[in-house]
Parts: sequence; structure tokens; C-alpha cells
Amino acid sequence: MSIMPVKGSGQCSYAGCVSDLNQMCPVGLQVRSRNGKRVVACKSACSAFNSPQYCCTGSFGNPLSCKPTAYSKIFKVACPKAYSYAYDDPTSIATCSKANYIVTFCPHHRR
Repeated sequence: MSIMPVKGSGQCSYAGCVSDLNQMCPVGLQVRSRNGKRVVACKSACSAFNSPQYCCTGSFGNPLSCKPTAYSKIFKVACPKAYSYAYDDPTSIATCSKANYIVTFCPHHRR
């Protein structure tokens, strides 16, 4: 999926990911097929562990205490233009405002 802002203000740039995250999904986040032979989805660390550290809740519910985790860093390497944890604003499209967006499913690889 990709998201391209149109005529916005702030830092407006392409966001998206064309990597197959299932191929590099850490074991603790994997959702496997019924027969267990293949990874069919990759959960977020918050969904998998329901922990304040990974969900950025409780004492981790602010940008000063909620930092990238080992899991979010894996996804950021695979998809540098995608939002990888709750406060990933500096490297994401979240700094763009007053824009329209073009959302593309199954985009071609962008360089």
C-alpha cells in the first residue's frame, strides 16, 4: 500500500511499503496458516504482547518514553517510509496537514 499526499503543508512525502513483511516477521509476531507451514500475517508487537512498552500506553504514552523497539526497528528497515510505532512522527507522513491523499493498493516498487 502507498499513500501520496497532494497539495498539503508541512513535510508531505510518499509513504508506503512494498516489502513482504511476512517473510521477515519475527517468530513472536507471526500468524501461521492452519497447518503451520507458512506465515500468513505479521502482528504488531502491541497486538502480540499487549504491553504498555509496545502499545505506548500508561507510562509509555508519550513521545519521550515511547521509543522504537527491536520489533519496530525491523519494520522501519524494511519500510523506511512507513509509520513503525506510535510516535514515529519525525520520519512519517504525519507531519503533513491539509492535504488530499492518493491511496494505492499493490503499488510498484519505488526508489
